[in-house]
Amino acid sequence: MICCKRILSLCAVLGASLLFTGCGYRIGARSLMHPDVKSIAVAEVKNDTLEMLAASVMRQQLCERIQFDGGLTLKNLGSSDCVLYGKIVKVSNMTIREDSMDNDITYRPAEFMLSVTLEFTVLIPGRGEPLIPTRSVVGSASYQVLADPAVSRANALKQACYNAARLAVEYTTEAW
Repeated sequence: MICCKRILSLCAVLGASLLFTGCGYRIGARSLMHPDVKSIAVAEVKNDTLEMLAASVMRQQLCERIQFDGGLTLKNLGSSDCVLYGKIVKVSNMTIREDSMDNDITYRPAEFMLSVTLEFTVLIPGRGEPLIPTRSVVGSASYQVLADPAVSRANALKQACYNAARLAVEYTTEAW
């Protein structure tokens, strides 16, 4: 009986010590960036396409993803350690599924795929060479035309920008 209590208390002490010491992994956000870089700013995103509001949606998504990632602190242009510059170079919209009610005589697109291509680079102010050279990421989203095609397309644009921003922030904070 005394031996069982002693074994149980020893197991409890060992279990607690394993729980508090961990295995070397850090829980929470940690950036793989240069150790001197703690904050980032997002410059105005340029839009080389005819898609309205794409630049403002992309900048908003980049800022949200940086805050969500937590590896870097989002700051203003003048007070940050580095700056992310982006340019939307392509927005494409294509049909991915057709729908027909009269034995394939009438062609009606039922689902679309909207893709946004973003080129970005990260610069440290005052340094000649970029911290992260120009990279290109593509974010896509599918959508269906329900009641209002403009609202469906705007939501797809936001989702595609979110997907591209997620990749850009991952490539920035993980420095690959």
